[in-house]
Amino acid sequence: MVIRNISEAKAELSALIEEVLKGNEVILAKAGKPVARLIAYQGPSRPRKPGALAGQISIAADFDSLPDDMAEAFGMHERAK
Repeated sequence: MVIRNISEAKAELSALIEEVLKGNEVILAKAGKPVARLIAYQGPSRPRKPGALAGQISIAADFDSLPDDMAEAFGMHERAK
């Protein structure tokens, strides 16, 4: 594990990233107190598959329609008198 104050880390960022790529953890400190941790990016566990829920989700036919009282509250139309 490598520990660097933020002021040092600014000047050594490339070297610190190399440490992370080697598998080391880098701790960034402010006034000697740890505040952040640099670790290797793992990415998502598996790629997302578009359409994975196709046929399992449905949207009601009146989804875009508001009840009259709500439409009136939003100033969308006046209620019939």
